[in-house]
Amino acid sequence: MFAKTYGATTLGVNGVIIDVEVDVSNGFPGFDIVGLLDTAVKESKERVRTAIKNSGFQVKQQKVTINLAPANIRKDSSGLDLPIAVGLLIAYGILPQERTEAALFAAELSLEGELRAVSGILPMTLHAKERGLKKIFVAPENANEALLVDGIEVYAVKHLADLVEGLREESASFPVLPAPSLQTPASGEREDFADVQGQFMAKRALEIAAAGGHNVLMVGVPGAGKTMLARRLASILPDMTRQEALEVTKIYSIAGLLQNHAGLITTRPFRSPHHTTSATAIIGGGSIPRPGEVTLAHNGVLFLDELPEFGKAVLEVLRQPLEDGHVTVARVNATLTFPSRMILVCAMNPCPCGFSGDKEKPCTCAPNEIKRYTRKISGPLLDRIDIHIRVPRVEYKELTASQPAESSAVIRQRVTAARRRQIERLAPFHAICNAQMSHAVLKKTCPLTPEAQKLLEQAFNRMNMSARSYDRIIKVARTIADLDGAVTIEAKHVGEAIQLRDDVGLNVE
Repeated sequence: MFAKTYGATTLGVNGVIIDVEVDVSNGFPGFDIVGLLDTAVKESKERVRTAIKNSGFQVKQQKVTINLAPANIRKDSSGLDLPIAVGLLIAYGILPQERTEAALFAAELSLEGELRAVSGILPMTLHAKERGLKKIFVAPENANEALLVDGIEVYAVKHLADLVEGLREESASFPVLPAPSLQTPASGEREDFADVQGQFMAKRALEIAAAGGHNVLMVGVPGAGKTMLARRLASILPDMTRQEALEVTKIYSIAGLLQNHAGLITTRPFRSPHHTTSATAIIGGGSIPRPGEVTLAHNGVLFLDELPEFGKAVLEVLRQPLEDGHVTVARVNATLTFPSRMILVCAMNPCPCGFSGDKEKPCTCAPNEIKRYTRKISGPLLDRIDIHIRVPRVEYKELTASQPAESSAVIRQRVTAARRRQIERLAPFHAICNAQMSHAVLKKTCPLTPEAQKLLEQAFNRMNMSARSYDRIIKVARTIADLDGAVTIEAKHVGEAIQLRDDVGLNVE
C-alpha cells in the first residue's frame, strides 16, 4: 500500500517541504529510506520502527521503501521522524490518508514514541503556509514558535499514540490557541550607558553608529572601557520591527539557539565571538551550511574584541558581508545566501603592550612590533569601517563624578527619531538606514552646502581617500545631520564625520 505525508527540513535560513512517500509491499522484509540522507535521517528508521512498536501498534514485517523528495536536497532534520511514522501507519491501514492531507508533521521521536522538539520550526511553518498546507503537528516545546505564523492551525502533541487517536477521531487533539509572543533576549540582559562615566566622544560616536547603522573601530589602552561601551551599543538601537524580529527568530531557530523554545525574539542580537574562532564559524558553512556569527548578528551587533588577535583569514572573510549585507556559501549540494546586516564594532589596543600614545604609562614596544601588530588589519577592511576613534584613559574626576551619565533610554529616543527620518527618506530605495545607501542613492538623498563640499574636498586630498571612504564620510555626515534634524548636510556635520574617520594617531595602517 502507498501513502504520502509532508515533512520539512531547512536549507539556509528557509524551510523546505519534503514529500514523504511510503510504499509497503509483500516481499523479503526490509526497511529502506532513499533521497540524499544525512546521518540523522538514516538513523530515523530505527527510531521510527521502535517508536511505533512501543506506542502499541503491531505491524507486519514487509518490504518498506520510503522516498524523501526532492531527491537533490540533502535532508538533515530529525524532524522527519514523525512524517515517516505517520506515513507508515497510513500505509499499514492504521490511519486514514484523508485526515493527513494538507498537514505538515515535524518532530523527532523517542524510542517510547514521545515527540521531541527540533530546530527550524519557524521557517518550516512559514514555508508550509506558502505551500498551502493548513495544519502543522509539532512537539509541545515547538508550539510557541509555530504560533508566530498566522493562517495555519498548530497542534501540539506529546505522544505518537495521542496523534493517532486524534487523527482517527478528530477529537483528542485541538489547535493550540495563540498565546502572547515571548521575548527571548539573544544574549542575556542589556546593559545601560548610564554605567559609563566619561568617554563622551566615544559615546557620541556610538550614538551616530546606532543611528545610521555604521561600523565602528575603537582603539585605546587596556581598561579604557572599549568592551564596556561596545556591549551597550545594542541598548540604544531602535526596537525591531516585526519583520526584523521574524528574520532574527528564523535564524536562531535554525541554529537551535532559541531559549526554552519561546516565541518571537524582540531584542536585537549581540554576538561577541572569541578571537580563536575559525573563519567558517564567523561566516557560516559546514557540509550542510549553517549560519555563522555574521548571520547570528543580523539586525544587531557583531563585536570583535582584540581585533588583531583574530586570524587574517577570519578578518578578510568579513569583507563581503560588510559590503553586501549578506554572505554566500557555496557547497557541492547547494549555494546558499545568509543575511548579515549588522553593525560591526571592533576594539583593539594601539600596540602589543597596549600603551602606545598613553600619557601615564610608557610603551615598551619597538616601532617594527607596532607596525607588525597594526598591519594585521588590512586597508580594505578598514575602508569598510565608517568610524575610527581613539578611546583615551578615563580620568579620575570622571570616574568618581556624582552626576549620573546619560541613560540608554534617552540616547535611544534620539537614535529612533534619526532612524525614522532615514526610513522615510530611503523607503523608495528599499533601505532603512544611511549605511545601506549605494553611491547612486547617496547622490540623490545627500545634498551638501557649498561650505560642506569645500571642506570635504580638502579632506579628500589631505587624507588620500578612496572612493569608498568618500562615500562613507558623506553617509556619516548624513546621519549626524539626521540627529540634528537638518535637511541639508552642513560643514559642521562633515567636519564631525571627518574627525570620526581620521586615522591620525591610531597607528593603524
